[in-house]
Amino acid sequence: MLKTAATLTFMLVAFPVAAQSVDGTVTKVDEAQSKLTITHGPIKNLEMDGMTMVFKAGDPAMLKGIKAGDKIKFDADRVNGQITVTKLKKGK
Repeated sequence: MLKTAATLTFMLVAFPVAAQSVDGTVTKVDEAQSKLTITHGPIKNLEMDGMTMVFKAGDPAMLKGIKAGDKIKFDADRVNGQITVTKLKKGK
């Protein structure tokens, strides 16, 4: 039993929570800076509550066709110390 608990503890520490898609609403797009402001729900892999904040776009091309008011699903993670949108899908 102790060995199983130790293994589970190791796995929780060694393998952090993977990025999960989060619902959000874009409030601002800054293509020149490759940033977007999103009102979003909790982001579990970043241990972040829901809020409105500015994110760096992992790929500036993902901002094309996105505007304030758009509903989105996105993944975010820390990339080179910055909280970055790594995946973005426009909602309907």
